[in-house]
Amino acid sequence: MGRPLFYEIVEKPATSCIIGICSAIWFYIQKRNFGYSHVGLSYENAIEGHHWRIITSAFSHISVIHLVFNMSALWSLGVVEQLGHVGLGVAYYLHHTLVLVVLSGALVLGMYHLLIQRFKIEYFRRVMAVGYSCVVFGWMTILSVKQPSSKLDLFGFLSLPISFAPFESLIFTSIIVPQASFLGHLSGIVVGYAIAWGLIHGMNNYWAISMLGWIVLVFVVSLKRSGAYDFDFLEIESVTDPSLPSVRFLGSGRTLQMSSLAVEGFEIV
Repeated sequence: MGRPLFYEIVEKPATSCIIGICSAIWFYIQKRNFGYSHVGLSYENAIEGHHWRIITSAFSHISVIHLVFNMSALWSLGVVEQLGHVGLGVAYYLHHTLVLVVLSGALVLGMYHLLIQRFKIEYFRRVMAVGYSCVVFGWMTILSVKQPSSKLDLFGFLSLPISFAPFESLIFTSIIVPQASFLGHLSGIVVGYAIAWGLIHGMNNYWAISMLGWIVLVFVVSLKRSGAYDFDFLEIESVTDPSLPSVRFLGSGRTLQMSSLAVEGFEIV
């Protein structure tokens, strides 16, 4: 007999919270009858200033099967939180989840840009990606390097050697689910290897909190600028250099200038 679920949740607090957030967002999407166009990320809407979609696309799922598959894999990968004795643990998990969400989204857009501008494949201009698989594939990859003897359990009955899981899953999902985003999954693997091999390092509480603050700021400002949501307390005003937006919080009189993000069908990730 396995351990009670409560104890598993206590040992995987960050994983449990993320699964709860993704499930709550799925419920909200169903209740509001949202589709891919409302929360998904594409090259076209990114260059139009919808940078907030890097976040919403990662945590959103339209299909319940897609949600269950991703969350089942994520639950198994939550073992990372229990491996503090080998340099992983809860803090490592939270820090690098932020990195995986942002960099895998940015890398997908970079791949789209290359395919569109260099190879003139216009199909990728409007491809809409949604789902947490980029992060899932990233953690598969990290665990395959850090703990190659581990197993990845899916749905409680399918077990894969973690050392082969990233590429096995990449090929399997591409064959079984034609709409699965090969580039999205591949971007998670690439960022995962960059983290596991130490190419991306130095994350600590200070940098994680700073990164989270910038994510929230860019998220709110891009929502306002794109017209997707109107924040009455926030006003975007032009400055000398029009490429550098100014953000003014009404009532406080304070103004902040920040660098703009230059990011030049649908798929599930």
